[in-house]
Amino acid sequence: MTPDICHGKPCVAGTAVDVATVVGTLGIGKSFHDVQEALNLTYEQVLTALRYASYVTDHLPLRLPSGR
Repeated sequence: MTPDICHGKPCVAGTAVDVATVVGTLGIGKSFHDVQEALNLTYEQVLTALRYASYVTDHLPLRLPSGR
């Protein structure tokens, strides 16, 4: 992650496409192929973004509200 690229957000290597955009585009129902075309990414780049998102959600601690 680099502050000058994607405002410091995790992005696909060699691009200015952030991982959240890849996941979000799939999440609104676009096909894998549509994501590749719209964001100018390879099949492997889309998979890598999904793997990263999966890793982060599985390994970062969950922060819950204090309930106050």
